[in-house]
Amino acid sequence: MVRAFAPDPIPAADLNQLLDTARRGPSAGNTQATEFLVLDDPGGRERYWSTTFTPTGREAFRWQGLFAAPVLVIVTTRPDSYRERYSETDKARPGLGESTEQWPVPFWWVDAGAVVQNLLLLAGERGLGACLFGIFDHEAAVKNKFGVPDDVRLVATIALGRPLDDEPGRSANRARPLLSEVSHYGVWPSN
Repeated sequence: MVRAFAPDPIPAADLNQLLDTARRGPSAGNTQATEFLVLDDPGGRERYWSTTFTPTGREAFRWQGLFAAPVLVIVTTRPDSYRERYSETDKARPGLGESTEQWPVPFWWVDAGAVVQNLLLLAGERGLGACLFGIFDHEAAVKNKFGVPDDVRLVATIALGRPLDDEPGRSANRARPLLSEVSHYGVWPSN
């Protein structure tokens, strides 16, 4: 994750190509309920930051270079789209079209996560920096500020732009487990 950005804008054609490719992740029932709220103008980005940070909190924030990112992409999903899709004849499976509570795995989060990963990988491939972060307890305020419908959920925000050198986060030195520790062939180990 990059937490310091040059303020240089990302050309609109390049940004649109990134988003168009990223949205082509897997989608349960081909529901395609992941959408983007793109803040690529200074006013929109400032409204976002002033909604998610108090002035004091913003001044004390460790990574000031994050505020320079020229694009913020808020990834969204609409859970009821899955209920509606699975009410259709070709996807009628007992219970899944009745309510979102019937889903043992909420695939709207799974599908949105795939789109997020696509966008992060594509940004890196194109030489851009990216930082994924949660909206947490600011979801209602951000939705209200930008007119997002009540039935749409905010998944996360991704800052995009030309990366600058920055200090690593506190978790950067946390080792990844070995592949052999997370890959279980044939049966899950008993201990």
